[in-house]
Amino acid sequence: MKHANISLFVPHMGCPHQCSFCNQKTISGSVKELTPEEVTETLQVACGAGNNPCSTEIAFFGGSFTAIDRAYMLSLLEVAKPFVDKGDFMGIRISTRPDAINEEVLSLLKDFGVTAIELGAQSTDEEVLRLNNRGHSREDIINASQLIKKYGFSLGLQMMTGLLGDTDEKSLKTCEDIISLRPDTVRIYPTITLEGTRLGELYLKGEYSPQSLESAVSLCAKLLKRFYEEEITVIRLGLHSGGNVEEGYLAGPYHQAFGELCEGQIYLDIAKSILEEHPDGDYVIYVNPSEISKMTGQKKKNKNTLLSLGYNVTIKSKSKLNKYEIEVKPLEASDER
Repeated sequence: MKHANISLFVPHMGCPHQCSFCNQKTISGSVKELTPEEVTETLQVACGAGNNPCSTEIAFFGGSFTAIDRAYMLSLLEVAKPFVDKGDFMGIRISTRPDAINEEVLSLLKDFGVTAIELGAQSTDEEVLRLNNRGHSREDIINASQLIKKYGFSLGLQMMTGLLGDTDEKSLKTCEDIISLRPDTVRIYPTITLEGTRLGELYLKGEYSPQSLESAVSLCAKLLKRFYEEEITVIRLGLHSGGNVEEGYLAGPYHQAFGELCEGQIYLDIAKSILEEHPDGDYVIYVNPSEISKMTGQKKKNKNTLLSLGYNVTIKSKSKLNKYEIEVKPLEASDER
């Protein structure tokens, strides 16, 4: 069953540091303080819209939820909890910093119906964390993750690629570190350079080079496949469209269908690795019926790329195949002959 959130943004509140990449006004499209009354109104409207209570969570995103003023945090949870108690929603999801988690706050969150906690880890490389003014350590990520799981919450971890001082190798190492913590969900965000951020200033001075879309897709495809192999669900890949992201955009690999590009890249990489063992010619590639568009690629990119390499492919469905699994046959030996 597809998971969904009713997202409520608490922009910048509770954040003790101004991270190099962060301008939450741009990301969320909002800077004003979220009120308990607005939470109630939003959830009432969502209930009337026929959301499936078995798959929909109330989600407080945008700031460091457990680092905001305690009374304010509880005022938001107090109005959200009754909706969970009545069965209108499956639970409450919050996002916060690794260094804003301890046993006292976890006990409070448990009492108020919180079921899932996402940590903005971003990287497990100490130098990358320092250069981007994260204000927490690799050890903070590990300790907070283990504590969240100990208390029975669903653990989500967020990582970024292309940060100041980052490399593909460091991002792949962060991926492996996250896998070792066994989160339930992961979000992967390639760094987008926004106005009003330190990275924006460094970019305009020529002191920071954002990832290109091509390089970000190539890397994030590897990360996505690696998490899939470990049966860890990636629930978001790339910044969502909306808010003011397009207006605040300076540079970097922002694309409204970034996740689709990455999945297409996975299929292209697999097809190339198989076809390179075969001579040029006409082939049929079989994939799961739901994966045909990904194998084809946006605007037939994958088919055209393979054609440029000497492989004229026809893409067909075969229901027995799993996600990211393909079969390749020469046209004359295929079911299409």
